[in-house]
Order: sequence, then C-alpha cells, then structure tokens
Amino acid sequence: MIKSKLSLVLMLLLVALSACDKKESATAAAGATAPVASGKMVDFVTTQDSKPLVIDAALFDTPAAKEFMTTGKNPYIGNAEAIAKGKKVFQLYSCTQCHGPEAKGQVGPNLTGPDYHYPKDGTNKGMFETVWHGTNGGMGAKGIGLMDPTDPKNGITPDELLKVISWIRSMSKVTGNE
Repeated sequence: MIKSKLSLVLMLLLVALSACDKKESATAAAGATAPVASGKMVDFVTTQDSKPLVIDAALFDTPAAKEFMTTGKNPYIGNAEAIAKGKKVFQLYSCTQCHGPEAKGQVGPNLTGPDYHYPKDGTNKGMFETVWHGTNGGMGAKGIGLMDPTDPKNGITPDELLKVISWIRSMSKVTGNE
C-alpha cells in the first residue's frame, strides 16, 4: 500500500515537473526577447505607453519576417512584388477609410511622412509596432490575434504588415531602414 502511494506521488511529481517545463518553453517562445535561430528578437514596445510588446516569435514565419524580427529592418523595402501586395492588404483591412487611398491622411494621419503623428513611425520597427498594437488616437490593434481577441486567426500577419509598410514607404522619401 505504501509502495503504491509512493509510486502515485512520484508519478504526479513527474507530471507536474513536465508541465512546468512545457509552460516555460511556451512562455519563452512567446516572449519579446526570445532567442531565435538567427539571433535575439528586437525589443518591441507599444505605441501607447512604450511598454514591452510581446509578439509570438512563431508568427514571424517567412524569411523576410524572421529577418525583421531580429534586425528591425524591412527587407521588402523597394521590392515591387511586396509593394503591390502591401497596397492590396492596405485596402483589404480598410486602412483607406481613415488614411486615404494613398496613405496621405483623411480622418487618420498621413503615413508617408516625413512628419509623423507618432515620430517613431519614421522607422519600420516603429510603424510596425503602431499598426500591430494600435494607438491612443483611435486606431485599434491590427495584429493577428489582437484585431479580434475572440478570433486568434483574425488580423494582419507580420509578413503582410511588412508588405504594407513597404507600400507606404514606396510613396515616401523615408525608407524607415536608416
């Protein structure tokens, strides 16, 4: 009887330790500073209050998105195919309703610069953070899983957002990769 109780306690302890290890791995994968194959993830921050912005590293699932995740540089800048796709995504998410058909502003601010409502938007990392997590000025988060918290598959992916930014930069003298 004592042997079976001891075995049961030991088994429960092993299960608990195993679950802790999995939870720590999942937490590390979701962290803003989680190490990735090609290096450490850049430190993303919210536009609202500059608090750490945690984005699951697994969402950066293309070579371009992985490069951006570790460097903050948008590899799609100047890429004609990405620019065309970015314009379509901008229209798909109804960004034109506030920012106009050429992103030069309507109800919402001009996104092409060189003067930005949020100065950090002069960088691709800053513009990514602003669009991904939203603003204090009325624009909600557009990032996948944030745009509609009840639907974790709804919203723009990091790769799509980088293409949108490349389209916006194509109409500006600002590349955002400086």
